[in-house]
Amino acid sequence: MSENLGLSGNTEALSIGNVVSAGVRLYRSHLKEYFLLAFKAYLWVLVPIYGWAKCYALSALIGRLAFGELVNQPESIHSGEKFVNSRLWKFFGTMLLMSLIGGGILIGLMIVFGLILVAIGAALGVQTGGFGNVGIFSLIAFLVTIVGVVIFAWFMTRFYLVDLPLAIEENCDATGTISRSFELTKGYVGRIFLISFVAVLITLPVQILIQIVTSVVQLIFTPLVADGNGFFSLIFFILILGMTLASNAVILPFLQTVKAVIYYDLRTRREGLGLQLRDREV
Repeated sequence: MSENLGLSGNTEALSIGNVVSAGVRLYRSHLKEYFLLAFKAYLWVLVPIYGWAKCYALSALIGRLAFGELVNQPESIHSGEKFVNSRLWKFFGTMLLMSLIGGGILIGLMIVFGLILVAIGAALGVQTGGFGNVGIFSLIAFLVTIVGVVIFAWFMTRFYLVDLPLAIEENCDATGTISRSFELTKGYVGRIFLISFVAVLITLPVQILIQIVTSVVQLIFTPLVADGNGFFSLIFFILILGMTLASNAVILPFLQTVKAVIYYDLRTRREGLGLQLRDREV
């Protein structure tokens, strides 16, 4: 199409509708390729360490390919996979660093807010009784928990794009891609969170359908498995595993294309890419 789906290099806030719409169009036009990549990625999850790195790299590859479409520089899957494979251990390093960062933030928040609640409880004299004080403390504890969740979500949204710079940009390593995500998302945390939330909501029908099918399969196989039949147990395991992998492989490409659109849009606004979508149905 001749338009750029509203992703122009201006200073307006990210449009939730335009970003999700662009993600849907990219996902729809490359569904087969992206699905197969995602399915391959989730198969690698079954292999410890190396497989986890491959899964993360292939997931990022979907974002790289989608970004290539957006900047009018389409790339073959083979070429893109060769690039991300060359950075495989950097992806693994990124996974480790993000685990440490996420865990550190979570533990830090739990300690800080735990101390705050202890101080508030002592001030209210909760230990000495009084239903009113316990009720007030419970309300305060609930509000403090909400604040903690919001702060944690804010921090993690700053790392929302962490896999894409490593999959796309030159001279990027594990620490560099984390810093890059933190830099690009500055000032857009609320919008990015809303866009990703809407994207997840869009995937709910697929998740519900898969859950229904899984429940039906479980109802059929439960009596057979209960009899101790090893053959039916194996079939049941393969079916459940296959449906789980397939459902995740349907959802992941959409989430990655939406992420690629956000990455494209933020780079356009901050760095003036000024590039349009190709003049065809994307």
